[in-house]
Amino acid sequence: MASRTPSPTADRAARTAAAPGRGAAGERPRRRLSVDERREQLIAVALELFSRRPPEEVSIDDIAAAAGASRPLVYHYFPGKQALYEASLRRAGRELSARFEEPMEGPLSERLYRVMGRYLDFVQSHGPGFAALLRGGSVAASAGTSAVIDEVRRAAHDQILAHLAVPAPSPGLRLTVRAWIANAEITSLEWLAERSVPLEELQLHLVQEFVASLTLTAAREPALASELASFFADERPDGPSGRLVQDLAALFTVPGILDAVTALATGAPTPAGPASAGQAPAGPASALVDEPSAQATAGSADTADE
Repeated sequence: MASRTPSPTADRAARTAAAPGRGAAGERPRRRLSVDERREQLIAVALELFSRRPPEEVSIDDIAAAAGASRPLVYHYFPGKQALYEASLRRAGRELSARFEEPMEGPLSERLYRVMGRYLDFVQSHGPGFAALLRGGSVAASAGTSAVIDEVRRAAHDQILAHLAVPAPSPGLRLTVRAWIANAEITSLEWLAERSVPLEELQLHLVQEFVASLTLTAAREPALASELASFFADERPDGPSGRLVQDLAALFTVPGILDAVTALATGAPTPAGPASAGQAPAGPASALVDEPSAQATAGSADTADE
């Protein structure tokens, strides 16, 4: 019976056939990466690792293994992990900034809804690394990484103002936009930690918060208020703004809320207000309330004189 143990010569031939770039005729050898291609590959691999784990938990050896490269080769392209982290973060920052770009067509709240969908998708897929950085708890945080995050915030700020199309944005409006961006960061990071609501619900919530903040700012700035009229005129009932207005309208049907809000708006007393304690209402409402009483008193006096 013939032996099933391969001879050394046959074994060497099998290994040679299986070796990369040395296979059967017609098989193309593996192409060597250029300097730029290898550098970009290392950045992409590092970004993937930093997206899944906080930066301090990723080592150069991890990056080298994931890239199929040696540790010395990684150091040939980057002086250390910090430099590689900042390079990968710059790439991520460019990608995140691009997600704020949106065609200026259709209702504003619907545009922002699409933008926030892309933003939250990015936050979700790059969670651990960005959470550590934005919370200030990463040992990899530096002036370079902070500059990247600031660039993303600035890009978001400029894109939102462009969508608002206000000719001369006031300091108050700029502050409103910046505050909302900061709130979106905090809220999305809290969501990453808890995931207590569906992502689509958070997406809608953040857009409606912006609409509410914009409306409050317009209430203080007459020039912005005139712009707000055209903003609401373009909105649709089933869009984020329309649904917000409908929710507020439903809130006013709750017993007591409409009366209380009306009293706050006009200064009129409510059953639980000062009038119930025998105190006269103050301000413009006093004239509205006292005028009929004064007329009645005058009428009584005339009757008595007759």
